[in-house]
Amino acid sequence: MGLQGDHYGMALTVDDVDIENEAFFRYCADNDFRLQCATDSGLLRYPPTTRCPFSGSPDYEWVSVEGRGAVHSYNEVHHAIQPAFKGHTPYMLLLVELDTQRGQPSEHDGLRVAGNLVTPDGELAPPDLVRQVGIGSRMRMVFRSVGDGFALPMWTLDETSDQPANPWRYPQE
Repeated sequence: MGLQGDHYGMALTVDDVDIENEAFFRYCADNDFRLQCATDSGLLRYPPTTRCPFSGSPDYEWVSVEGRGAVHSYNEVHHAIQPAFKGHTPYMLLLVELDTQRGQPSEHDGLRVAGNLVTPDGELAPPDLVRQVGIGSRMRMVFRSVGDGFALPMWTLDETSDQPANPWRYPQE
């Protein structure tokens, strides 16, 4: 059966043969951020895969992970390619490095999860919020339901964390 959803007018599908991704998005639909943890190395991984990228082992268990971290990188979109997003520009796609497992298995590896910048209720962030976010901004995960048993992880400012005074942003024209 798989998963089917709609995100701002774009059809989303996860085929039932994609077992790892189907499980991931179903956990998100329950507001439960879970990642695969390799049973041999104990390392978490994202995105979901059939084997641990560090040990090569196919054995894992799903574990709940706190969805908090800092912006590692971002893309601010001013000219939307997808028609459904044109009315929401500018919008941001964030790559957030989770606090969990930071610096493991090396200083260059980390759990980094992509998602749109949204308001706390899961709507794409308005321009004034987009202008506040940059590299180093503290984020927390929220989920946006896109179908029955299907939700996407998104990011909003973490109101419980101290925010950097001037998060780094690409120079604006």
